[in-house]
Amino acid sequence: MKKNTIGVIGLAARARGIVIGTNNVLEAIRSGKAHLVLIASDVSDNTKKNLTDKSAYYSVKSEQIDITTAELGKAVGHSHSAAIAFTDKNFVIAYEKSLSGGKES
Repeated sequence: MKKNTIGVIGLAARARGIVIGTNNVLEAIRSGKAHLVLIASDVSDNTKKNLTDKSAYYSVKSEQIDITTAELGKAVGHSHSAAIAFTDKNFVIAYEKSLSGGKES
């Protein structure tokens, strides 16, 4: 499941269907472009609170995933990344399918 999830994130990055990094994610949330925010498992409490509070205020779904900043960064072509936001709804659907093992709900 984790491999499928990282694959979907990598595909979305190559297709430019996500924004990468805390500041870019916050800007996407404020501008209404973010559909889902994913937060790495090992981010600081302050960063997590900042992202979740901003997401909640703007009614954007956010979740902390079982992927480290290093793994998330590698998936999107960076050394480390604390958070990403999907800006394409189709990749949100693909991400949710990857969590269920690719099965239709």
